[in-house]
Amino acid sequence: MKKYYFIVNPKAGNGKCLKKWVAIEGSLKSQSIPYEVYFSKRPGHAVELARNVAAKVRDENISIIAVGGDGTAHEVLNGIGSSAPFSFGFIPGGSGNDFSRGFSLPREPLAALNDLLETNCEPSDTVDGGNLSLNGNQARLFINNMGGGFDALVSKKANETSMKALFNRFSLGRLVYVYILLKELFSYKPGTIELTIDGNRHIYEQTWFVTISNQPYYGGGMIISPTAMASDGMLDITVVTRLSRLKLLLVFMSVFWGKHIYFNEVHTFQGKKISISSTAEIDFHADGEYIGKANYGSATVLPGAFKILSNRRTLKE
Repeated sequence: MKKYYFIVNPKAGNGKCLKKWVAIEGSLKSQSIPYEVYFSKRPGHAVELARNVAAKVRDENISIIAVGGDGTAHEVLNGIGSSAPFSFGFIPGGSGNDFSRGFSLPREPLAALNDLLETNCEPSDTVDGGNLSLNGNQARLFINNMGGGFDALVSKKANETSMKALFNRFSLGRLVYVYILLKELFSYKPGTIELTIDGNRHIYEQTWFVTISNQPYYGGGMIISPTAMASDGMLDITVVTRLSRLKLLLVFMSVFWGKHIYFNEVHTFQGKKISISSTAEIDFHADGEYIGKANYGSATVLPGAFKILSNRRTLKE
């Protein structure tokens, strides 16, 4: 029988994730499902926990499951690493849950658990990932997206603000991003970047941000890259440049419906190896987790990097 290793972030969703885990554990016990559970205690701890589990159990008949938000999924996948022999599962317990949206997974915890238990991960259930490096140094794996510029700064501030707990309390977690965007909009100064995609060089002045996506969603439900697919061996690039602050607000409003791509100042591409360079340091994020400032960031697609455990056949489409 398959064994499941759960890594739970009890603080996700303003602490609501712990209550969700209690219900999940009750279901596991009632079905006599073999499992072990580990709780993350600080930022980055889920990486360590997943790495430790992966090191001691090199067995295809196990699954490591993250329970929390997109940040928890990001950390666990970085702990597992790409091309691991076992599968990864996700049960949403955070505020954004773009991973669930992007991979058509159930967003109700017990439904997500049942989805995981009803299937066995096959080789064809693999999905792409990405590798991010800053200033030539290995930084992170990502599975949703990464970005440089204003959106990375907003991600950083959104995770730091005390308002996040307030929004989560009223199940309005996705509005944290909008709140911080409005707060930071008038002080941010867009700059010039050099974007290289599979050897093709582009120069953009007054660039607000560049997002590199593996699936459509980010920022708690924004459809930043409507046509992105996590099984096509490509990354999708979105560049937003030369916009007034007022028009940038219109663009961000339209992102919730994926309509921003029709603005002339929004440029979209596909590629396998992408680099972003800037004279001034810019902020970078991976899967909404702030990575740091750098003059140079690069992303490379990792085809078939992860086995995603799900009963949803949409993973293959």
